[in-house]
Amino acid sequence: MTFTVFKVVAVFCGLFALARGQSTNVQRCLISRGGLPLNTHVHGCTTPPCLLPQLQDAVIDVIFEAPRTINNMTTLATATLNFIVEVTIPLDLQENSVTCNFLTNAACPIQQGENIRYRLNMFIESFFPVNTVATVEFRVRDNEVGDDIWCTRVPIRIQPPQSAAASDSIPALLTAE
Repeated sequence: MTFTVFKVVAVFCGLFALARGQSTNVQRCLISRGGLPLNTHVHGCTTPPCLLPQLQDAVIDVIFEAPRTINNMTTLATATLNFIVEVTIPLDLQENSVTCNFLTNAACPIQQGENIRYRLNMFIESFFPVNTVATVEFRVRDNEVGDDIWCTRVPIRIQPPQSAAASDSIPALLTAE
């Protein structure tokens, strides 16, 4: 019996360590009372600011626990930029805002207590100039109740498109002696 309990604990700890290994250090939101999800992973980023290339999707994987039965959810995002004054703008996620369409281990309706895996793709528009620094807040709202289920805040920096960055280095390689 003790050996079996030990194995279960060891497997659980291993899975927890693996999940935490793919985490991004995020913060609680300022504009939402939704709590942090169980885990947030911005692909390619563990320590912010997360470097997000223009003209590509930023991919964010989230694990959260459903606080109640939820039939319909919407993902919302805002970016706070600090020019001379701080400006917060809503980001249009278009079809990516339909949260139920991007659950990877469940389908809506989701049940209270269920651990849900969700993947958000957010296209980084060209109107954000390269080297723009912003803080983005992502939140998922229960459309029937009107409350935010969770919210996460992460600093970002806009990078050049990856294809342009890669092609910029090719001439230097060709001309190097």
